[in-house]
Amino acid sequence: MAHGIPSQGKVTITVDEYSSNPTQAFTHYNINQSRFQPPHVHMVDPIPYDTPKPAGHTRFVCISDTHSRTDGIQMPYGDILLHTGDFTELGLPSEVKKFNDWLGNLPYEYKIVIAGNHELTFDKEFMADLVKQDYYRFPSVSKLKPEDFDNVQSLLTNSIYLQDSEVTVKGFRIYGAPWTPWFNGWGFNLPRGQSLLDKWNLIPDGVDILMTHGPPLGFRDWVPKELQRVGCVELLNTVQRRVRPKLHVFGGIHEGKTRRKGLVTYCVIIIHDLIPQWGP
Repeated sequence: MAHGIPSQGKVTITVDEYSSNPTQAFTHYNINQSRFQPPHVHMVDPIPYDTPKPAGHTRFVCISDTHSRTDGIQMPYGDILLHTGDFTELGLPSEVKKFNDWLGNLPYEYKIVIAGNHELTFDKEFMADLVKQDYYRFPSVSKLKPEDFDNVQSLLTNSIYLQDSEVTVKGFRIYGAPWTPWFNGWGFNLPRGQSLLDKWNLIPDGVDILMTHGPPLGFRDWVPKELQRVGCVELLNTVQRRVRPKLHVFGGIHEGKTRRKGLVTYCVIIIHDLIPQWGP
């Protein structure tokens, strides 16, 4: 999670020359431009879950990748819940209903949710391609009838669902997008480069909080077993050079999590209601 700094004029992002090799991109931009340290970015340190909230502030509880394993989780108190995707294993309607029931028992004033690569049924193009395959990689999903998942997001009655869209709550403009670089052919996967950049170009200027499922290059995206960075270069460029939100919340890479609560990661952030401008 990172704070941005105010944008200066209209900026157009193009496909990065290192787009297809995020590990090389990280090395280049870290050595030559120091883009992963202030003032280019300000990392948000999670605060203790029971930290009191000062007057005139909003308390955000950020969580991701719960994968239908919410039983027994004791969530910290707050005003707004931000869930950045992978709240199910496969996006089955039964899983979505379970997640929605869990949300319904949480006391937050607002609960804002985006999908992740595991929410297969939320990705209409993915589902259309799945039923055309000669073999089924996801049998339980393949058995679903179209009417079972055509409007699956409507099952999220206890939250605000964002997909390439935004909402304003308590004065904060919040935008959410589920897309990630291609990884083993899951939902909302797109090739690196122009395909992903086209999605990031949909993010409007002036957004206060950006929610994405996957991380930008260089932030919680290190996969030790592969010795690789897997974050999106185009997302990094979009966040740092054009949108520059006050806060970017993401999940997606299990090896890069900030704090574990069993199998679940959460983070608590308190932001002044006036949303001050960050940076020098």
